[in-house]
Amino acid sequence: MAKNPEQTSQEPSLLNKKFTRRDMLKTAGAGGVGVLIGASGLGGILSLANAEADHQADKGTDIVSFYGKHQSGIATETQNHLYFVSLDATASNRLELIQLFKDWTEAAARLTKGKPVGDQSPNGFLPPKDTGDAAGLSPSNLTITFGVGPALFVKDGKDRYGLKHKQAKELKDLPAFSLDALEDKWSGGDICIQACADDLQVAFHAVRNLVRIARGKAVIRWAQTGFQRSKQADHGNETPRNLFGFKDGTVNPDVKKARDMNSEVFVTPGSDKDWMVNGSYMVVRRIQMFIEVWDRTTLKEQEKTFGRHRDSGAPLGSQREFDKADFEKKDENGQTVIPAASHMRSAHGEGKQQILRRAYSYADGMDPKTGSFDAGLLFICFQKSPSKQFIPIQERLAKNDKLNEYTVHRGSAIFACLPGIKQGGYIGETLFS
Repeated sequence: MAKNPEQTSQEPSLLNKKFTRRDMLKTAGAGGVGVLIGASGLGGILSLANAEADHQADKGTDIVSFYGKHQSGIATETQNHLYFVSLDATASNRLELIQLFKDWTEAAARLTKGKPVGDQSPNGFLPPKDTGDAAGLSPSNLTITFGVGPALFVKDGKDRYGLKHKQAKELKDLPAFSLDALEDKWSGGDICIQACADDLQVAFHAVRNLVRIARGKAVIRWAQTGFQRSKQADHGNETPRNLFGFKDGTVNPDVKKARDMNSEVFVTPGSDKDWMVNGSYMVVRRIQMFIEVWDRTTLKEQEKTFGRHRDSGAPLGSQREFDKADFEKKDENGQTVIPAASHMRSAHGEGKQQILRRAYSYADGMDPKTGSFDAGLLFICFQKSPSKQFIPIQERLAKNDKLNEYTVHRGSAIFACLPGIKQGGYIGETLFS
């Protein structure tokens, strides 16, 4: 993303000298104020005095505020990269857990502004508070989204943190779906952190430092990096494509329409537990794609599998990506143009459910069992009610989706993404109050 040019003084010689505030004060103390004014005018002094503020203003072009009615990273324009981590809570009591969320809030607010998590220690014999691997980098539209899983409320029948009475009915483990091949190493978790940014190092730096802050109170259960086409590569900002080459997320609700978001994505008053109002439920599925098998499949068969044209993303029988699908249209042989078992048709059903997809592709090297790519999709979606939205959709897909021939679900988790907060509050405040 292009940045605004840095504000400068009219006098090059002063800039080349790189005056600091201390230098300016020293000069003023020696009677040099008149010299400075004479050399470059009052504007030169103000420019020098505000150099740090100007630098922060430059960074402001790619900052997404951590504060707000809803957490960022849900309706935010999708960034280039993702680093997702699921954690198990190890805090010994409720107060420790609350303090962790307070510490995370302070750190996340700084990280999303491109600042280190804390002031750097002047003592060289102590570790710095920030790991330093994002020093000098822009905020890169970093968003940090926190969620809590069912096991934070009750685990092995135990109410660990006095939250059992607050568990929402929607916040429970997803049911078993046919054809799932879930692995513990990619499933579950008490807490999640979703860090998205236009730079992967910025996203990883955020998670690394938040996990560092959590030492003694939470440990990593599983983690996954993700990517999609970058904004630099796609100037048209088209719908992203998955690793099968098809557009993914065409039928998403319009994030700019509050009515759609309140109807489909965000919890509203009276529809759930009070502490979840303005929050959303996140479902995460790690889906391995058998891309070598797919690559040997004819284009015609690929399009029938998805129910869409690969190049345009349009429903079969249509011309444009966002054309309404005609599920009744038939070909010259009397067969429906969009096959009954196509992914698109199975997901659509009767058209009663809609979710906000925010998925990222992943590529984790080689699958040692097969010698093929270990690659696929970290499917992430947000909704107001998983029982009425994601679960019915996934049940249809598990039974009748031709895409199942080319994929397998290896991981699964559900989290309640907490409401946003105002400055002075902390993430999770409505839950713990």
